[in-house]
Amino acid sequence: MAAKKKKAKPVWERAYKGHALWLGKTKLGKVTLRAESRGKYHWEAGGRVGYADHLEKAKAAFELAIYIADKQLDLFT
Repeated sequence: MAAKKKKAKPVWERAYKGHALWLGKTKLGKVTLRAESRGKYHWEAGGRVGYADHLEKAKAAFELAIYIADKQLDLFT
């Protein structure tokens, strides 16, 4: 039987005052701890940014932005 290629899964890596999502050696974005009035956590992914009060909500919004950016076609290709 031929071996199946496994698709690489993104991995969350914890850092000082934040988390980053890596796919192999490519950094997809990050969630950082902020002391601002908008939200406790600031996330950047897929050309989008946002704020959330809880880490779980920030990670969920981050992953949704990555999913949308992956599925959306480029305008000038």
